[in-house]
Amino acid sequence: MSETLKLARDLISRPSVTPEDEGCQSLMMDRLKALDFEREPMNFGDTQNFWARRGEQAPVFCFAGHTDVVPPGPDAAWDSPPFEPTVVEGMLYGRGAADMKGSLAAMITATEAFVKKHPDHKGSIAYLITSDEEGPATHGTVKVIETLEARNEKIDWCLVGEPSSTNKLADVVKNGRRGSHGCRLVVKGVQGHVAYPHLAKNPVHEALPALAELVATEWDQGNRFFPPTTFQISNIHAGTGATNVIPGDLEVLFNFRFSTETTHKALEQQVEAILDRHGLEYDIEWTLSGPPFLTAEGDLLDAAQQAIQDVMGYRTKLSTSGGTSDGRFIAPTGAQVLEMGPLNATIHKVNECVAVADLDNLSRIYFRLMELLLT
Repeated sequence: MSETLKLARDLISRPSVTPEDEGCQSLMMDRLKALDFEREPMNFGDTQNFWARRGEQAPVFCFAGHTDVVPPGPDAAWDSPPFEPTVVEGMLYGRGAADMKGSLAAMITATEAFVKKHPDHKGSIAYLITSDEEGPATHGTVKVIETLEARNEKIDWCLVGEPSSTNKLADVVKNGRRGSHGCRLVVKGVQGHVAYPHLAKNPVHEALPALAELVATEWDQGNRFFPPTTFQISNIHAGTGATNVIPGDLEVLFNFRFSTETTHKALEQQVEAILDRHGLEYDIEWTLSGPPFLTAEGDLLDAAQQAIQDVMGYRTKLSTSGGTSDGRFIAPTGAQVLEMGPLNATIHKVNECVAVADLDNLSRIYFRLMELLLT
């Protein structure tokens, strides 16, 4: 059993459902202590985080990730208990195997091998680890970054261990992510009896033309890195449950996934202009989960592509698809940010799993990446 597999099993066995950590970070910090890392717990609210660094000089290469996992659901739905890591036919099963305890294990073993071979490496190696990525993400990476920024401690290159691969290990590297901007819209009407519509004002009827226009709007055309911005209605609610009552208001939840061709403020202005043009009376509440980010070029991207070629023997594909990640909090500091990890086919699913061979190869890729950047 490889060291990467051993550590991945140890991490998976800890039921760290967000925002719990269950000792995962202590385990990682103990391994880093043996490598002469300075370790700094940074806990905020109910969230455990840590920042660790080996070296005092720039450039700073940082591994970023999370120890928390999503709830596994009923144990009976799994072929083996979700927090009892099990290897079957070369696959490691357990909640967090792919997202992202396998990556965390590969980071640690790669760092151990790298420091052993290159104890006097240039620059610094750092870790930014949180237990609040799968949850609200309000007391995790964003707070650590705020702390680092306040003391002017900068990350130059950041590798986030999110599961980026599609069909085979490292066939896809995420060099950016779309922004996410959510909204709660309440269209106001006047409640009344359906038999007397002239005495009421139906907010559903009032809002439908505006909603149809929002759905049909082309927000931008994207660019060579990003697809066009998308608008999706996720929830609609109105009424009392009775068929003979005109509702007094209509609640609509929707979300933008937006490219670098626009901004969240521009989207807000466009939406509100459409609502106003249709003469609606409304309240609106916006929630920005994160702006888009992009690492279009640079030393980190070059090194990642070369490391994958050296270890796996093929070129990787760049992508900005998928949801958000904690990279959205790190990129605005000026850091080059990439996401590279295992296959994402089973993440958040029952029987989440990762190939044992992929864990070892991922450790080798991370090792080679550090060699290219720090030697």
